Amino acid sequence: MIVKLQGKVLNVEKTGDIIRKDGERWEKCIFTIEITRFSKRTSVEVIPEKFKGKKIKIIRYCCFDWHYRTNVLTTLGVNETDIVLKDKVNGIVY
Repeated sequence: MIVKLQGKVLNVEKTGDIIRKDGERWEKCIFTIEITRFSKRTSVEVIPEKFKGKKIKIIRYCCFDWHYRTNVLTTLGVNETDIVLKDKVNGIVY
């Protein structure tokens, strides 16, 4: 079973680092996310209390205006979730 966490995007900080991919301009950003629960596709798992409300920072690349939205739910990737659940967050999750 694939387990993914969900959280609320509190802040998106633009770093100014730009890469071009397929003619599009992608900017490296640091997202501050407050963990809220497991994604709906994760069966009846209950998130441990020590993770609920935890604020983490994740680096992602943004291209379109909707990538920069705050106060929206986002689902962490499998690798991002794994790092958080193993409690190996030392600042920023890459």
